[in-house]
Amino acid sequence: MAITAMNIAYGQTSKRVTDHQNLYGLVYDGAIKENVKGKVNIHPVSYKIKDIRIAANIYTPPGYISTHKYSTIVIAHPNGGVKEQVAGLYAQRLAELGYITITADAAYQGGSEGAPRYVDKPANRIEDIYAMGDFISRFPGVDTARLGLLGICGGGGYSLKATQADKRFKAVATVSMFNSGVVRRNGFMNSQLSTIQERLKQASDARALEAAGGEALYVNNSTTPLTDEQIAKLPFDLYREGYIYYGKTHAHPNSSAKYTLSSLMDLMTFDASTNMDLISQPLLMIAGSKADTYYMTDDAFSKAVNSKNKELFLINGATHIETYWKPAYVSQAVNKLVSFYQGNL
Repeated sequence: MAITAMNIAYGQTSKRVTDHQNLYGLVYDGAIKENVKGKVNIHPVSYKIKDIRIAANIYTPPGYISTHKYSTIVIAHPNGGVKEQVAGLYAQRLAELGYITITADAAYQGGSEGAPRYVDKPANRIEDIYAMGDFISRFPGVDTARLGLLGICGGGGYSLKATQADKRFKAVATVSMFNSGVVRRNGFMNSQLSTIQERLKQASDARALEAAGGEALYVNNSTTPLTDEQIAKLPFDLYREGYIYYGKTHAHPNSSAKYTLSSLMDLMTFDASTNMDLISQPLLMIAGSKADTYYMTDDAFSKAVNSKNKELFLINGATHIETYWKPAYVSQAVNKLVSFYQGNL
């Protein structure tokens, strides 16, 4: 049955990713390979959300002194992503510029616990952000009066939602924001409007099966990697470049595109752009000028009518996925983020 237009499996890890693997499993360019005194250090940590153990990484800046006070950024990863990919890249880059940062795998995903695996519910993702804020607020050197939030892709949509309620976050930024609920309901760029009721029925049936003790059913659960020709025929830049990023150039064994079919009951009734008027904090939304996801950023940004100050920043020539890894685009985003946080934290 056709659950989604992106019913695909990621391919095998490439040689490029193998070259990047290190003690911490990081798969981005310039990743820390070892902790060196006086430089950015990475600290793997864990904590619990109820009974679920969460796997997280904290990055401390060069010359970190635990008795000093630092601006601190919580970073939420993309859908299907893990802390060792783009979230880790931005965490490290911001730490290099003086921030304490934390990024964690979502509950039920990545290196975090939770069963069945790959549950993907908005309420869980928002709670993940709250819990990162809880944990990092107790870390030595964190100035809780200067706590910021950064969400990337799906993590961006959930960060907008978290900021609406959680005023511990004094400033919020997004990079390539993805409104997960709207896309799961309507399809990317409204490509699945005709099957909404069918897919809701499938999700409801999947939940009934789980409740009766049956196995969880999954979306994007194919085990056959796409060929290069098939990748080239995917309908959107987001899907083509996303498949290459997650399945080839920056693959990680804990990263997966699949999620439980029953999660669609929650996803399809969610919209990250509702109640945007509740955001009173400063807001920065970054997107690529060529990103086919830009319409989501534009929509949410326009609704943030009560933000104390807000800015939409376009990276000229960038697509959605290119903001994850392309050095020139990442540098533009990081520089803008630092300017924003310096002015608002």
